[in-house]
Amino acid sequence: MKVLVPVKRVIDYNVKVRVKADGSGVDLANVKMSMNPFDEIAVEQAIRLKEAGQADEVIAVSIGVKQNQETLRTALAMGADRAILVVATEDVHTDIEPLAVAKILKAVIDEEKPGIVLAGKQAIDNDMNATGQMLAALTGWSQATFVSELSVEGNSAVVTREVDGGLQTIKVTMPTIVTVDLRLNEPRYASLPNIMKAKKKPLDEKSAEDLGVDVTPRLKIESTGEPEARLAGIKVGSVEELVEKLKEVGAV
Repeated sequence: MKVLVPVKRVIDYNVKVRVKADGSGVDLANVKMSMNPFDEIAVEQAIRLKEAGQADEVIAVSIGVKQNQETLRTALAMGADRAILVVATEDVHTDIEPLAVAKILKAVIDEEKPGIVLAGKQAIDNDMNATGQMLAALTGWSQATFVSELSVEGNSAVVTREVDGGLQTIKVTMPTIVTVDLRLNEPRYASLPNIMKAKKKPLDEKSAEDLGVDVTPRLKIESTGEPEARLAGIKVGSVEELVEKLKEVGAV
């Protein structure tokens, strides 16, 4: 069984995001980029499936700019067997929309025939949380989202999902689309020998045109702004004063 893992290049989660002065978007100049943390968890789970003998091959795929090669090399260093880069834009500021990503992944699935697609539940840059669900709709496959536990049993996957009311355990028929949550696992660090080996692993490059997908944006960003600054707190001298202040805030 093949496992397909889509990975996205995003601003590193340790970096403070800065908005451009003209409000046209986020400033990416000289900013550290890395693999989306949710996707990193998906890569780790795919590797664990292979180590357990439940998968034969782990394929990482990334969609965007040529610089995504770095993200794919990270996945290869973690333990993925090969990678596919789909170049869909030359501008690092262009974010390929979820529907276009899902269509490209559908084309890759048609070629690779994986048994399961493991994806992060969302990207930390746009928080769309839509690609996995759209991909399930396009393929007609079963889907399981927000997964915090996963096991493969024959032709089915048993997953525990995190929902508003608590935890939900379901069984889905494979092939399936699974989007993973933070509590599924803790990704491994790539060792230096594996980083060196990753440079020799196959990385195929395609374009969105090769796969017959139009990535023209359907959404237009009107403006981007910093979140409002948090107001400073105040000190009170007694419980009575605290209650009065809370009443004032509530009245506002």
